[in-house]
Amino acid sequence: MSPKSPRPAVPTPGADHSTDPYLPEHGNGGYQVEHYALDLDYRVGPNRLAGQASLTAVSTQPLSRLSLDLSGFRLDRVAVDGRAAKFTRTGEKLHIRPARPVPVNTRFQVDIRYAGNPAPVPGRWGDIGWDELTNGSLVASQPIGAPSWFPCNDHPSDRASYRIAVTTDSPYSVQVTGNLVSRRRRASTTTWTYERPEPTPSYLMSVQIGQYDEVSLATSPVRQRAAVPARLRKPFGRDFGRQEQIMKTLEGYFGPYPFGEYVVVVTDDALDDPIEAQGMSIFGANHVDGRRTYERLAVHELAHQWFGNSLTVADWRQIWLNEGFATYAEWLWSEATGGRSAAAHAGEWYDRLSAGPNDILVADPGVDRMFDPQLYKRGGLTLHALRQRLGDDRFFPLVRDWATMRRHSPVTTEQFTTFTEAHAGESLTDLFAAWLWTKPLPLFPAR
Repeated sequence: MSPKSPRPAVPTPGADHSTDPYLPEHGNGGYQVEHYALDLDYRVGPNRLAGQASLTAVSTQPLSRLSLDLSGFRLDRVAVDGRAAKFTRTGEKLHIRPARPVPVNTRFQVDIRYAGNPAPVPGRWGDIGWDELTNGSLVASQPIGAPSWFPCNDHPSDRASYRIAVTTDSPYSVQVTGNLVSRRRRASTTTWTYERPEPTPSYLMSVQIGQYDEVSLATSPVRQRAAVPARLRKPFGRDFGRQEQIMKTLEGYFGPYPFGEYVVVVTDDALDDPIEAQGMSIFGANHVDGRRTYERLAVHELAHQWFGNSLTVADWRQIWLNEGFATYAEWLWSEATGGRSAAAHAGEWYDRLSAGPNDILVADPGVDRMFDPQLYKRGGLTLHALRQRLGDDRFFPLVRDWATMRRHSPVTTEQFTTFTEAHAGESLTDLFAAWLWTKPLPLFPAR
């Protein structure tokens, strides 16, 4: 553990923004949300969304006011505990003043009716959030897109359960990150209702709407299914034909899959990169070619269900804990299936990184470098260095214990390094200081 390791930031009580060091404009203080109930009516043609959101939260201090993250939309009504509340908008913040102050440590409910044309939230990584497809829509919420479709406390440390009902035109399939509990058709529309019982941050919630065929991928060790355009079913069958084997392999490394099912969605449009969500991964039509060209991405996104979704970063500085593990999972899958060993992949990427520049602190990359390829690969190299130091007999039990003991919890680099040293029974300060807290590339871990 490096003595430089920062402690995780948490929202400051009473503030209209979090103290997240990277995205202080997202997240709100003074309360924690326990549950979101969203009733959404969406019309594909005009891209029109009407919603009613009910948030159940617990105050962490007396609240004469509070704020939520919401981008766009006309607000028709805001109420706290059934009483109409005054509200104002500032940028992507909804400021609410309850008719009666909320005492500390009190459960309260906020109800919001809103409508409009959902659009992605502009950011330094491009536009992120609810986006129109050629025929349907998708949601990519990481890291700032959730306010594009519902009012929320948009910080990874604020984790809640969800019930989401989406009504849309009956020819369309609706896939939501959760367990489907009902589907009711009325005239020309169908209402799809999903529940997400596990504690989930807003950025991992997603809605996918399109004209999809449903495909079964596997029934064990957990149910795995897909929503795929009819024209892509044949090549998809080959590209994702080893999905059951991938799941079993990753369970062997990381322990039991942390959710009730796993869903793959393939949009009929091209996407720059796949998208992760809670219990779901979204790929573009360009990721399906019938030759398993992008199978490593299927492995990467599934690995995020353990590292990134079940174990969620406490703040955005900790992003390597998501991407380093998902990258190393790609190398482990190659090794497990008779391809190149993890050591060979690590050696290749070490050589590439050696060409420079090496100008990133993995444990604190800065907001502009959160999704930098250097962070992904060097995060994977950090884990390989740890594996080489401990040996397989100690490394893999450590990884499984980390994933299972911290299941459905926020995590930090400091917690990981402390856990690792305790599990290994030795100091690993030099290793973590070199790989996580130093910019120059350390020596390649001995094979």
